[in-house]
Amino acid sequence: MKKIEAWKKTFGWILSGQAFSIIGSGAAQFALIWWITTTTGSPMALTLAAVAGFLPQALVGPFAGVWVDRLGRKAVMMVADGFVALVSAILGIGFIAGVATVEWIYAALLLRAVGTAFQMPAAQAVLPLLAPPEALTKVNGWSQFIQSGGMMAGPVLGALALEGLGMAGVMAIDVAGALLAVGTLVFIKIPELAKRAEKPHVGREMLTGLRVLTRHKALMALSIPVLLCMLVYVPVGSLFPLMVNGHFGGNAWHSSMVELAFAAGMLLCSAALGIWGGAKRQFLMISLGIAGFGIFLMVSGFLPSWAIWIFVGLSLLMGAAGNLFSVPFMAYVQGAVPPETLGRVMSMITTAMALATPVGLFIAGPVAQAIGIAPWFAYSGGAIILIGLLCLGMTRRYERGTSAMEEQTER
Repeated sequence: MKKIEAWKKTFGWILSGQAFSIIGSGAAQFALIWWITTTTGSPMALTLAAVAGFLPQALVGPFAGVWVDRLGRKAVMMVADGFVALVSAILGIGFIAGVATVEWIYAALLLRAVGTAFQMPAAQAVLPLLAPPEALTKVNGWSQFIQSGGMMAGPVLGALALEGLGMAGVMAIDVAGALLAVGTLVFIKIPELAKRAEKPHVGREMLTGLRVLTRHKALMALSIPVLLCMLVYVPVGSLFPLMVNGHFGGNAWHSSMVELAFAAGMLLCSAALGIWGGAKRQFLMISLGIAGFGIFLMVSGFLPSWAIWIFVGLSLLMGAAGNLFSVPFMAYVQGAVPPETLGRVMSMITTAMALATPVGLFIAGPVAQAIGIAPWFAYSGGAIILIGLLCLGMTRRYERGTSAMEEQTER
């Protein structure tokens, strides 16, 4: 019992520090995007900002995983958060001096994304070192609960701080949040893997991560439909404001209600998984989450123009369904992959998702413009339903082993 309580205490400290970091980052991200919007009024400027945020995760991700496994999770998390704090501090000074430009913002978003590319796999790879396998879904549920709460609180704090303190004040909040996250890590002990005497070439280690992923038959059967879902899921999320404004005729306040509802759905689902622990049949739960998201999205595409509040309700359900498949998916990865290669495998998955995002955006933008935003929501929902059924079919043969985290590795 003492051992269990010890890991829970450590996990609580890590989670509290990450909460400060997530809220500060959410406030900064909101303020930076809003500053670009009001300063330029250019859709292309916002597109470049999105690319700056996603590109480093795709390019740096595989290398980040190698260094996460080499240097240790705690060290990488501390350096990554400290790096983000430094970037925000420099940008804040730029705003105080009156020299910050759109190019400064792009550079800051790019560098912050580099820090995130290291921080995310390190944070995910820490969890299985702390928690027993049977608690991973609960632990991921609470971790996602904090992230969802940050998604709700960050923009609100950013809007209030922007009004009262200006951009420099928002950057100061981000710096404080990152430093608090670093501070909580200083005083805790995280189990680390034994250091290897021989350190292979970085490229060889990246291939090791890819090899572990591709040889794990159950994980591959699960990852393929999840990545296909992300190919459709992420671009649709970027089109929510256009759905609110173009189809429903809503304003910025309506758009914020939709975002709040989506985040609230994620929050409620995360809390439920954190308490309940999820179903024993993880693959079935993931498949149902994907299909459920598709159903709610498809229904949204058929709503009449006056039904914006129904869309708000469906957004809440979509947020819940999104976490119903993403949380157990992450828990399965953490339980199925050996700890010594988990950082590299997590980075491979993150990189694949990051690469899928611009591909999906390049498809979604022109097609939605050609056929209309509401029909695109309906078609996307139908596609995600089919992906959910595909996931169910591809993973059915491996379902029995998920409760014990059995490794379906090709011999």
